Amino acid sequence: MLLSQKSSSIFSPKRLGQLLAVPTEAELEACWELCRLHNNIGFWVVWIPTAWSIAMAYHAHPSLTALDCLYTAAFFVPLCFGVKSLIMTIDDILDYDIDALVERTQTRAIPRGAISVDRAWLFFALQVVIGVTLAFKLLTPTSLHISMFAWPLYVIYPTCKVFSCDLQFHKPTSLLCLKRWMNFAPIPLGFMFAVGVFMGWAELNADGRIPYSTLIPVYLSCVCWTIAYETVYQHQDKVDDMKIGLHSPALWCAEYTIPICTCSAIGFLSLLSYGGMLNGHGLAFYLGVIVAGMSLLVPLVKTDIDRPVDCKNLFLGTPRVGQIILGGLVADALIHRWMAGVPF
Repeated sequence: MLLSQKSSSIFSPKRLGQLLAVPTEAELEACWELCRLHNNIGFWVVWIPTAWSIAMAYHAHPSLTALDCLYTAAFFVPLCFGVKSLIMTIDDILDYDIDALVERTQTRAIPRGAISVDRAWLFFALQVVIGVTLAFKLLTPTSLHISMFAWPLYVIYPTCKVFSCDLQFHKPTSLLCLKRWMNFAPIPLGFMFAVGVFMGWAELNADGRIPYSTLIPVYLSCVCWTIAYETVYQHQDKVDDMKIGLHSPALWCAEYTIPICTCSAIGFLSLLSYGGMLNGHGLAFYLGVIVAGMSLLVPLVKTDIDRPVDCKNLFLGTPRVGQIILGGLVADALIHRWMAGVPF
């Protein structure tokens, strides 16, 4: 009986009218914030691995033209913005209860009341419908099937935080207690962000053949990269996290964060170099990796994890690292073609 009453209230004309009402200006601004369209780091960490893959395919296949690759790279720009928006939106919806308890995130759209959770879910559903429709219409079958691997991760990632239900700070609920189940959220985040490593190559190959033995090391390198910058980034919230019982890789690594993240960063550079070697890349690529490595490792070892501004600055430098590597890949491919007499 009680369940029936709840169901009828959810689907009552009044409730549906509120849910489907024309969005207000404040709600439109909230949707912009949910997608993080004012901060494009999320776009870069999704698009850059895709662009690496395209540059690697350009190096490996003389039949590809620079125009083909530029078009494919541009084709993925709006798609990667869409992926980033989906990830950020579902993350804010599933984390709104925790965001309200953390000083840095209390002013996000849902905790401050700019948009209701129901309306945020509706906005997310709209994004999913548009995204899935475009994926089926625009992606090649191989690229589409690869993308499907990441779809469950969009929901799994925001739940990957252990929540201990500390009675001192809030009332325990089954949702709060059950929806956080691991300390290592950057791992699924890395697997999710880096799926473009395979999709970029797949879009350029009409026969659907993908050199997985070459691209898997690059894919895993991106996961290591994500672990390095995301773990340091999460140190910004560690004081609040400890108060509310929210565990994270930052708290798990504690004073060993910099050594652990340095090892992860070295793993990133090593795996990426190995993938480049398997693809036949030359000096320009390795110079790009060295410069990018210095750009990552030097600030990393100097980071004071007890100073939030240091942690934020390291995170903000993330796109630059990927862009330097991309520049090395493109330069190497062009030099390779010039020396082999292959048209650009």
